[in-house]
Amino acid sequence: MAEAQKSDPGLFDYAPYRSARQPRPQIQWPDGKTCAVWVAPNLEYYELDPAVNPHRKSWPKPHPDVVGYSHRDHANRVSHWRMAEMMTKHGFPGSVSLSVALCDHIPEVVEDASQRGWEFFSHGIYNTRYSYGMDEAQERAIIEDSIATVERATGQRIRGWLAPALTHTPRTLDLLAEYGMDYTCDLYHDDQPTDVHVASGQLTAIPYSLEVNDHYGFFIYNMSPREYADTLIRQYDRLADEGAVSGTVMCIPLHSYLIGQPHRIGPFEAVLEHIAADDRAWITRAGDIVDSFRAQAGGGS
Repeated sequence: MAEAQKSDPGLFDYAPYRSARQPRPQIQWPDGKTCAVWVAPNLEYYELDPAVNPHRKSWPKPHPDVVGYSHRDHANRVSHWRMAEMMTKHGFPGSVSLSVALCDHIPEVVEDASQRGWEFFSHGIYNTRYSYGMDEAQERAIIEDSIATVERATGQRIRGWLAPALTHTPRTLDLLAEYGMDYTCDLYHDDQPTDVHVASGQLTAIPYSLEVNDHYGFFIYNMSPREYADTLIRQYDRLADEGAVSGTVMCIPLHSYLIGQPHRIGPFEAVLEHIAADDRAWITRAGDIVDSFRAQAGGGS
């Protein structure tokens, strides 16, 4: 028992999904919806020749990786607009995982998302700079820069965080709560929101996804566009069914340079049409999900 406690980081309480002896508080989404659906476009900026982090290489090829850089820059030149127009057409707002440097490098993309009424949270400054090896002062500087830069560019104060390239330090979650962040996307342990144990304040883990992330779908699982679309539909249908017992969350994490390619956008539109036509879906933004969760019995710290 002592060894088990020692190895458990204690990030969150254990609560079985279905248990008569240890039932979870029931979550009810607005208007009787069973599944809260939020789309997380990753609006990112990559450096062509970034500073070297000894813990992880920024590019698989030696710097400068012209191929990797230019492939991803398709997002900020073309495919963001293709993806965003499709989302707006079918009534899906974005909750943006933002490389904050985009505000200065290519403000037109951030302005477009802001005009669409999308929410912003931080994905670090650059997606080619990692948290590994940072001291506390450096990590605080990134959080403070994120808050100030996004507020200057959009008028919004960010409420959430997805670590740059999913990299962390042991203090990251505590710092987010200290700076007043409401949610983190960096825990993949549940299909409902949960509270995170932090040193002070309150922090909620909102379900993000690696399994139905388009990066994993196309780069890791080698799915075709239709296979990926079918995966999203099956994910939604199951969560909407199970949400009749207690509300669930489906996140659709996107990278426009992938999903916004001409040969992929059509199958993705079919996904949006399927979800929008199902009256069980609460199509919303990350912050709204966290607010609703916290207002209910399960949202206490």
